[in-house]
Parts: sequence; C-alpha cells; structure tokens
Amino acid sequence: MLLLPAITAKVRAVAHPDTGGAACVCAATPTPLADRPDATVVRHADTVAKAHAPGTDPAELTLRLAMAARLQDVLLAPLVPTPTPLRDRLVTFWPYGAPVDPDARDAVPWEATATLLARLHRTAPLDGLPPMRGPAKVARALARLRTAPRAETHPAAGPVLRAWAALPAWARAEAPLPGTPALCHGDLHLGQLVRHPAPDGPWRLIDIDDLGTGVPAWDLARPAAWYACGLLPADEWTRFLGAYRRAGGPAVPAAGDPWPVLDVPARALTVQTAALALTKALTAGRPLDEVEQQLVDACARMAPIPYQLAPGCPH
Repeated sequence: MLLLPAITAKVRAVAHPDTGGAACVCAATPTPLADRPDATVVRHADTVAKAHAPGTDPAELTLRLAMAARLQDVLLAPLVPTPTPLRDRLVTFWPYGAPVDPDARDAVPWEATATLLARLHRTAPLDGLPPMRGPAKVARALARLRTAPRAETHPAAGPVLRAWAALPAWARAEAPLPGTPALCHGDLHLGQLVRHPAPDGPWRLIDIDDLGTGVPAWDLARPAAWYACGLLPADEWTRFLGAYRRAGGPAVPAAGDPWPVLDVPARALTVQTAALALTKALTAGRPLDEVEQQLVDACARMAPIPYQLAPGCPH
C-alpha cells in the first residue's frame, strides 16, 4: 500500500469518526499538502494528518504532542494525543489552520511570531522532553551536500564547508547544547505559522518534529541570518526583535547588542540554508540563483572570522 492513499483513509476516519470515514459524508476532497520522504501531509475538510519521517521515536513524539496540548496559546494542539502507527511511519492529526500568505509581504506576522516565541521560551518543558533538533538538521544538510552530484568540484561547496567547519561543535551536533536549556521550537520559519480557527483566528506555531530543550536563540536565528545576508529588510528585523524583547523573550538581552548571542545560531542557519540550496541546484544540474548565491557569499565571508564576533557585527 502506498503511503498517500493510506494516510488519506486515516484522515477521513478521524474527520468523520461516526461513519468510519465514508467518502460520502461531505463534499470535501482530501488534498495532499506535502509528499516528501520525511513528511507526508494530507488535509480533509478541517482535519490534517501528518506522517512523520521514518525512524521517528514514538516516545519522543508523544512527549512533543503532550507539550503542544499543554501550550495551546502558542502551539497548535493535536486532535489525537498519541501518534498512530501506519506501516513504517507514525501519523499525527491536527486541526486545519490558515498559513501565512507568501504573496502578502506587508502582512507578514513578525510581531505575532516573536510574541509566540517569547511565550514558548518562557515555558518550562515537560520532564523528559528531548533536545531540540536544530543543530542535527544543520549536520544533516551538510551530509546531503557532501553526497550531491559534483559537489567536490563546485566552487560554492568550499565556502559552505569551511563555514561549517568554523562553527563550534555544539552547533554541528557534535557536543551537548550549552547553557541552561529552554523550551525551543527548533525550526522556526514563516511556514510554521497558521491561523486557527481559519481563516482569521489567532496565530499558532505548528510542526513539533524539532520541538525540545536547547538554546532559545536558535529560534531567532533564521530571521537573524536573513537580515545578516541582506535578505530581510532592516525594518522587518527590527519589528521582530523589538516584539520579542517587549514580550520578555529570554534568548537575547532586553536591551543592547543581541549579536553576541545570535552569532553562532545565525551562522549555523546560514550554512544549513546554503547547503540545502546548493544541494538542490547540483541535483537539478542548474546554476545557483541570486538568493542562493547570496547565501554562499555569506558563508565565504563567515569562514575566515572566528565565531566570537565583535559586538555589533552581524557578519
């Protein structure tokens, strides 16, 4: 049985428990939202099913679901408290939420995102919650780059690999995370936000696969990296950072220069994004586009500089 038909049957059953998921119950047609090796997501009416990556630990995923259920003013709460086995995958079920409109640049919810993160970071994690998986995802991106076609001869690979090597061991998932652990999302970007109830309910964070304990600055690292690379306008970065501080976010000082804290996570996210972009380009046999080249150029600037940057320098 292929995964997509199987998960479609599961989401129908959860959406219509009194009928066993009969197709005639409503006019809605199940819609695939993602179908990748690491995640298959299907929506049916107001219910969404997600098949997590092969090898996902059921005990860890159950703890992450419990954390989302406990923190419903920040995280979208699951419809079912435990994952459902489906062949070699684990499936979770969620209410549908309306995502950020990628074409509405003026409506990007930077303030709401920052406020949610601040609340998340101030929340005590459940006992036993695993470490957030941010550094592990950077390491996985670099492993994919090393095995990509023609990576060893492409001129962009060197700067990315050197920037990777310049990161401290914890940011490469080769040593324990430093400091006092906080509750972290682990993979914050604008695709991890939805309005629930759709279409205009409050914003909530989704995707708990990387949720765990760790360095809270990691959750600010992607917008910080975009800003440092010239991909995020300064006013949007200022809105995001200011809202996080006003909400009492503990990842950065309440005032003053945030970059001594953000430096390593921002570098790591730049390396991860550049590695993934280069891998896609190499696999497709195409040149880097303008944004991808900017990421590689940022890696080239980063590599010779020790990661303890002088205050005030975003690379």
